[in-house]
Amino acid sequence: MRIITLSILITLWLLPINANYAQEVDITITVETLEGSKEKIIKEEKDALKKEVESINERLEENEINQAEADKLKREAAEKHALNIENRIAIIDNKIALLERNGEETIVHIGENKVIVDVFDDGDFVSVSFNKEKKFDKRTSSRLVVAFGLNNLITEGESFNDTEIKIGGSRFFELGWAWKTRVFKDSNWLRIKYGFSFSWDGLKPIDNQYYVDIGEETVLMVHPQNLDKAKLRVDKLIFPVHFEFGSSKKKEYTNYFRYSTYKQFKAGIGGFAGFKMSSRQKLKYSEEGSKKKEKIKASYNTNNVMYGLSGYIGWGCTALYVRYEINPLFKNNPVDQHNISMGLRFDM
Repeated sequence: MRIITLSILITLWLLPINANYAQEVDITITVETLEGSKEKIIKEEKDALKKEVESINERLEENEINQAEADKLKREAAEKHALNIENRIAIIDNKIALLERNGEETIVHIGENKVIVDVFDDGDFVSVSFNKEKKFDKRTSSRLVVAFGLNNLITEGESFNDTEIKIGGSRFFELGWAWKTRVFKDSNWLRIKYGFSFSWDGLKPIDNQYYVDIGEETVLMVHPQNLDKAKLRVDKLIFPVHFEFGSSKKKEYTNYFRYSTYKQFKAGIGGFAGFKMSSRQKLKYSEEGSKKKEKIKASYNTNNVMYGLSGYIGWGCTALYVRYEINPLFKNNPVDQHNISMGLRFDM
């Protein structure tokens, strides 16, 4: 993740100014990037050796050299590239040792322009500042949030086993952005996490049923055709807030420090509020030998506003995640049904 992000950032920075600056570029990269460059070095030297051997074979075929001379040249070429690999990897190892001793930092100098790429907080997120000094204490960080898993309904007065929703077939996907702020000045055991997310919650009924709006209520009915698929999807924009707690490590560098929760236990508990963006139902079935597909965009009497509880528990950037809506999914149904989502959450 860090290597890919770093490569993209450097490429984007180089493109607009490439024509204006012919100066040599000085790039110092992170430990992970240097580790990844070892395989590239080995491949480069192997490719170079292959070309030399091919050239030697061509000279042999054209009788410029004899077999003994060709074998000798091949041995020398193999020894040379083996030493090249050994020496170049030794240089990389020395750079890694230097970075580990002095802190993880990437500085790209391009003429008068300077990009500083920091690795901070969880150790798996890259922030960028242009011509800007590091902040001594950075209490707030931000990152992409992705969550996905299974979706279902909890019906008032019924057990979870009696649900009319396909447990394995109903899913949710959440994509958002979250900020995390350290609550206490000199401790990182408690953080507040807040942001926004787009959520796509799908529900697939069982027994060839589909959702029907009959006025003020939305009910399940058996479809007259044999359904291949029936799914109600509600798209939402939600604003979650969690109190996150867990262990962390304080990393001190020359002129700044950061708290890192990389590969550490964490747990968050809180809630969310939001509103519905749209709702639609998708039906697939066969009729008189031909495939039919319907996409029906309607309100289905789903609530326009939702609120509830949510929480997660995990390790590093991965966590088990639960989100429960306190208000019912449908407005006027005689029996309340509450949406619940359970799955994995990734703070990238």
